[in-house]
Amino acid sequence: MSTMPATHGHNVTGSTDALKGLVSVFDIFGYADQTIQGADILAIGDSQQKYQVFMPDWFDGHSCPVEWYPPDTEEKQKNLGEWFAKNSPVDVATTLVDYFKALQAASPSIQSWGIIGYCWGGKVVELVTSQALSNPFHIAAACHPAMVDPSGSDKILVPYALLASMEELPDTIKDFERRLKVPHHVETFSDQVHGFMAARADLSDPHVKAEYTRGYKVLLDFLRKQWP
Repeated sequence: MSTMPATHGHNVTGSTDALKGLVSVFDIFGYADQTIQGADILAIGDSQQKYQVFMPDWFDGHSCPVEWYPPDTEEKQKNLGEWFAKNSPVDVATTLVDYFKALQAASPSIQSWGIIGYCWGGKVVELVTSQALSNPFHIAAACHPAMVDPSGSDKILVPYALLASMEELPDTIKDFERRLKVPHHVETFSDQVHGFMAARADLSDPHVKAEYTRGYKVLLDFLRKQWP
């Protein structure tokens, strides 16, 4: 990210004076420029509230090659299947709690923490914030999340934003929202592809760029208003 290179297993951006921190869980494509730019927007885009944003390398340098998507050949489907088998959101949700403990110890000035996830990372966020005994976060957001499970949304413990694309099933998103018991903001960007706030954002397209920018403004407004 712009303010600091990768160090100690993660990238970080934002003011070192920030009292609030965000852990970012990227999509399967890892450190995409659009995702890194989004982290910078979150860190400094709100004149009233600054954040430090931490983005670990959840895949240890082995993110999914963008050439495998869309999976329109048997070889791509095979490669993707093997990659997902090695990178389960359930496994990462478990290791994230240990990572957070180390991050918290290394960042004592930060008093409160939130989490944001994109696509695959959105599922990680859903899982982590549903665990009453281990969730360490005070607020959460999922952008065009994968594997949305409405049956679990009533277990989410913190204020929750979900920004969907046109590729998430509308009935699934509505059911997820209906079951939420926490303060929330759910919105569908009905002409944007899955991944429009992360690696699949074509920022050379003026409308996509405008919706990408608007999406981050929605997130910043939500964080400012709903962070406990």
